Amino acid sequence: MNQKNETNRLTQKSKTLFLVLVLGLVLLTGSIADGEPWQGKKSPPCKTLRTMARVYMAFGDYAKATTLAEQALALARTKNASDSELCLCVIDLAYVYDNQGRLSEAEKMCELGLKLQQKVYYKKHPHIAYTLRIRSSIYQGQGRYRDARLALERAVAIMLDSHSADDKAMAPFKVDIAELLVAQGNFADAESYYQRALVTINNSYGPNHLYTAGVRCGVARLYLLQRRYTEAESLINQTLVIQEKAYGPDHHLLAPAWLTMARICQAKKDYAQAERLLQKTLLVVQKKRGSEHPLAGRVLSSLGQLYIANKRYDKAESVCRQAVKVLESSLGAENDHTARAFNNLARLCIHQGKYSEARNLCQRALKTLEKIFDQNHPNVTEVLATMAQLDQKAGKVLEVAKAFE
Repeated sequence: MNQKNETNRLTQKSKTLFLVLVLGLVLLTGSIADGEPWQGKKSPPCKTLRTMARVYMAFGDYAKATTLAEQALALARTKNASDSELCLCVIDLAYVYDNQGRLSEAEKMCELGLKLQQKVYYKKHPHIAYTLRIRSSIYQGQGRYRDARLALERAVAIMLDSHSADDKAMAPFKVDIAELLVAQGNFADAESYYQRALVTINNSYGPNHLYTAGVRCGVARLYLLQRRYTEAESLINQTLVIQEKAYGPDHHLLAPAWLTMARICQAKKDYAQAERLLQKTLLVVQKKRGSEHPLAGRVLSSLGQLYIANKRYDKAESVCRQAVKVLESSLGAENDHTARAFNNLARLCIHQGKYSEARNLCQRALKTLEKIFDQNHPNVTEVLATMAQLDQKAGKVLEVAKAFE
């Protein structure tokens, strides 16, 4: 235990030292690339603030990054900065807002960034393609998967104007498409995109790179959805080894891997370990991103689902209702993540004999999901299965009631 604590302390110390060194370099030189030192000035120049924000982005500290990015944009507007500088400030804000779950604000900043890029760059500049990736990510968060795919298709078309299909720069776009296909329930095509991307990523970054590990985490989630639990567990273990070495064992950027591992444990009926992982994930996400962040809502939804599977209905009640509250507040009622939370709560209501509430929740979930997905999507079939269970339970109660008339 002492050796583990010492390792964690050294990992944290090295990360802190790196951050201090980078920020020190920024403060001394103004910006790593801008060549405008600002010693003696009352406040740092816009480019310096933006560079500092990006350092925090790299560590996943989006709250601090947001403060700096907002300051950079305010200063750029005050100083009548060039369109190119204003453009960079706006796009940085779109990125951090997206990661904070502030999707409406992120969308506004992203659209403004794209308009500025049309003024600054030529029509098929790669920078526009990368901004379209941010737009696609925002749309996915909003459950607008068709719009997200259109944004990615446009981005890929731009990139292919100056890059070959197997170029290293194309790999992130393939990964984005794979993630989108997973969300849409198209697992076969998603796996094809992932595998093609991984060939390039492994050759370019190596198997032990953080980016490679992050992509493996996505593939593990796909395998989990396909019920390929052994393969999923192997990949997620590889991911965690690399991420823990880089970030330490308790960093919030490990949350997606913990969430996937928890679901694997639940599938294997290792409910105790699944609960430990979900509770750990929830604590870290709430501490770093806030209790109202969409990811916190998704973790709560998974925890509620676990309690229902384990027949711990007393604990499931408050967790399921909290998940609905957080997701409705952050993403809106007509979002697929919110719909799944409705479905979890409906399943719980069935066990509690609250059939009227369960029916209402199922209908709301189905109405949302049918707008987003086709009838064969796993999320749609889950709700239909809940409705079938409800009809069966309610029907039996009605039969019993009639027998006593």
